[in-house]
Amino acid sequence: MVTIKDIQVFCTAPAGINLVVAKVYTSEDGLFGLGCGTFAYRYAAVKFVIETYVKPLLIGRDVSRITDLWQLMNQNAYWRNGPIVNNAISAIDIALWDIKGKMANMPVYDLLGGKCRDGVALYRHVDGRNFDEVCQKVEAFKSEGIKYLRCELHGSDNKKIGAKPSHAAQGNSRGIFLDNRAYMRETVGLFEGLRDRFGDEVELISDLHERLDPCEAVDFFHQMEGVKPFFIEDPVPVEQLDWIKRLRTTSTIPLAMGELFTNPVEWKGLIRDHDIDFIRVHLSQIGGITPAIKLAAFAGEMGVKICWHGPGDMTPMAHAANVHLDLAFPNFSIQEWGGIEPSKKVQEKLGVGKDILYEVFPGMPQMGGDGFLYASDKPGLGIDFNESLAAKYHCNDGETVWTQTRSLDGSIQWP
Repeated sequence: MVTIKDIQVFCTAPAGINLVVAKVYTSEDGLFGLGCGTFAYRYAAVKFVIETYVKPLLIGRDVSRITDLWQLMNQNAYWRNGPIVNNAISAIDIALWDIKGKMANMPVYDLLGGKCRDGVALYRHVDGRNFDEVCQKVEAFKSEGIKYLRCELHGSDNKKIGAKPSHAAQGNSRGIFLDNRAYMRETVGLFEGLRDRFGDEVELISDLHERLDPCEAVDFFHQMEGVKPFFIEDPVPVEQLDWIKRLRTTSTIPLAMGELFTNPVEWKGLIRDHDIDFIRVHLSQIGGITPAIKLAAFAGEMGVKICWHGPGDMTPMAHAANVHLDLAFPNFSIQEWGGIEPSKKVQEKLGVGKDILYEVFPGMPQMGGDGFLYASDKPGLGIDFNESLAAKYHCNDGETVWTQTRSLDGSIQWP
């Protein structure tokens, strides 16, 4: 029997984003697994939970019993389904699947039944200060064979939507200010312009990121009908999911939901009742590969497609887990690929190149230049970890600003 011998947690930020890596050592020399527990804005809490509670719980246990160990980690603290504990569980769970693949001498997608497809279609993010800048970036991605694009003005934080009021400089009201109505007008205008410019050559995606009030989201969907987006994502907060049924009955635009989900209760009804078209969960936030397998199978039975969250604030092991699941499940649609190259500003600040993550995590999924992602065919997730290089890049403990989105009167909004 191969058992868990030790667990180490590494916190690193080689691309300027906090990452949490778990390395699970086994009783067999040289056999280990790597997992992702990245909660970028509370990374130290995840590290503490793993080292203080999860590690003592698992030492000496059989690495082959992945489902049993997941249940043990999930229920041992009694209260469950929170983002910190789910990320701690995910770090170990993904590492155990990595180990299982290495023991079987198979990539994880083969453990899941083998490939349903050869490449993974992806979508990229496009933002710009104005329409022409967005169009230039769309053209650049088109030249790389990418057909699906999430587009917006001013970047994901929409810093320039709405004039900052005079109280913006005050201590409690600092943050990013958003004028909802201006955001709606500019976004609708952007998409109408993109459709006129590019026709049906590209599939357009909009991410509302919970920014609008539910009644505004209904209006936004009506205004976007003529543009025919591939989908609109996260139109309402998790706390107001009842509005999804209203959107479903008043619009033909496909609905994507789930980036902030941590609890099965949040997605069960939406999938069961066919209220959404795409499930968009973040793998480490729901606890790793083991719950994702169940979720993907359930969604498939209900005709809902999987489109896992794939931003920069997740480790290459989580990106790889996404891709292995994408390859193995028939109801996969497209994979978000937020980009793993640090911005030029971050490259200059940290003194790194655009391929720094490939250097720290050799073997991570690669873009093929044809609009598809390809996974390593090595056993497990196919990824290694350069610990000494990762140790050079310390995590950022500063205040998270982009989640401090405010209305013009200074009140906090959903980010």
